[in-house]
Amino acid sequence: MHTAANVLVGLVAALHAYILVLEMFLWERSPGRSLSGFDAGLAKATAPLAANQGLYNGFLAAGLVWGLIAADPVGHDAQVFFLSCVVVAGLYGGATANRRILVAQALPGAVALAAVLAAG
Repeated sequence: MHTAANVLVGLVAALHAYILVLEMFLWERSPGRSLSGFDAGLAKATAPLAANQGLYNGFLAAGLVWGLIAADPVGHDAQVFFLSCVVVAGLYGGATANRRILVAQALPGAVALAAVLAAG
């Protein structure tokens, strides 16, 4: 169970690293624009906001990686904390920005959090 939990945490970290790249570096290009649905003008106007969001996603990814490499109990506690942050951010984003965020962010975070808690 511990290995499965670590794999799920790693996948959530990779997801947030990917979101960082999309929001910080590809927002005005095809991958970022397809994510947002914005035209070129709106993508350019919102790029600084997206980059800020991307940075926060990078912090989530970094915290999850830290949780994977740190010795327990610190590693376990870091995983629980950062996965909880992922779930809260996903719920808030799903409620205020786009419901897809519930499936894309909150659900994977919740599944990984459940696995981490079950693995103890």
